[in-house]
Amino acid sequence: MQKVFQNCYAMDRRCYEEYGLTEDILMEHAAEGMASYIRGHFPAGSSILIVAGMGNNGADGIVLARLLYLGYEVALVVPYGAKSGMAKSQLERVKKLGIVVAENIDDENEHVDIVVDALFGAGLNRELDTQSRSIIEKMNRFSSFKIACDIPSGIGESGRLLPIAFAADVTITMGALKEAFYLDEAKDYVGDILCVDLGVDRLFYEEESDTFLLEKKDMCLPTRSRQATHKGSFGHAALLCGEKEGAAIMAGSAALRFGAGLATLVIHEKVSAPYYLMTSTVVPCGITALAVGMGLGSYFESEFIQKYVLHSDTPLLLDADSFYSQELLSVLEEKTRSIVLTPHPKEFVSLWKITTGEEVSVSDIQENRFSFARAFSERYPHVVLLLKGSNMLIAHQNRMWINPLGSNKSVSYTHLRAHETPEHL
Repeated sequence: MQKVFQNCYAMDRRCYEEYGLTEDILMEHAAEGMASYIRGHFPAGSSILIVAGMGNNGADGIVLARLLYLGYEVALVVPYGAKSGMAKSQLERVKKLGIVVAENIDDENEHVDIVVDALFGAGLNRELDTQSRSIIEKMNRFSSFKIACDIPSGIGESGRLLPIAFAADVTITMGALKEAFYLDEAKDYVGDILCVDLGVDRLFYEEESDTFLLEKKDMCLPTRSRQATHKGSFGHAALLCGEKEGAAIMAGSAALRFGAGLATLVIHEKVSAPYYLMTSTVVPCGITALAVGMGLGSYFESEFIQKYVLHSDTPLLLDADSFYSQELLSVLEEKTRSIVLTPHPKEFVSLWKITTGEEVSVSDIQENRFSFARAFSERYPHVVLLLKGSNMLIAHQNRMWINPLGSNKSVSYTHLRAHETPEHL
């Protein structure tokens, strides 16, 4: 897993103060990281449009133009001129090489192989003006391969769109990963995310962090290595099956697919359960986990909930309708019990209202997912919160993990061709 930060300002300062590096050195490494990516993915002579802003992010783009000049067909557009000291200095250098600097994107730029967005970097905290929106909209219309320098222009420091953003195929970020990449709203704009060093290895550059990005190699699925076992060796999950039985059936099926030895639906009346799921009118003795909420409705009386859910020490997962029940959420006060919550944003609104008394909206949650997840974890550090979304947030004991690996594609295992497995898709 990789560390994730709200911003990199303090780490940049440490490079200057402790390692004796300069803005110029960091900028050369940032641009060289982008240049290396381009050289590794596009043949020499490819056409590149670099659109650079007036600050240090624009300066990174200007350095890139210098590094690629002659080896590639470079067009450099600096629509606002240069404002920061580094941007002015870098602009002077490219002009001495004979690179032509334009102020506007020409119509003929539409057919370039690569577009590099270096308009605005991390830290943008204002709505885009009309000119900036027009430039970004024009770049987005190009069919070129699109690379964002540090962060796509139009994505604010919090990850919000302001109100549009450059739609990158790849974002090449500098120094370390930023939280702004992983707000749900940004997911369709950042593309693949690559991080380049800034003159020192990331082990020297990065500070401590309480937030981490999960990678495929971090997934440790349950395995069954011992041979002398039976279904009881792998746990028994019980799921309360309420008004919408399909939700509990899907959850029970998922439990078995993930490795549970047994899964039982707790029912009031007969349901059309698949053959591999057991059913019971009471919560079976000896279960190792209990899931409550999927399609629950008001199916189970308070006496039942009290007996089998609240007056139990069984590890508990709460989902869906649980987050609208003050009675069920009272279990959060049990600090010694293993509890996992899996709300989507609308359910989290209700969860937040019941646990804090504060009214918030879904948009409030989505615009501040990290802040809300952290605040909830501070209040209930013993609880595992899994806030669903395009980038799932997992908060526990004041630490955060981001899972960006979810997919919008649905795989139907029953409709795969005989020779296929889900890995083929």
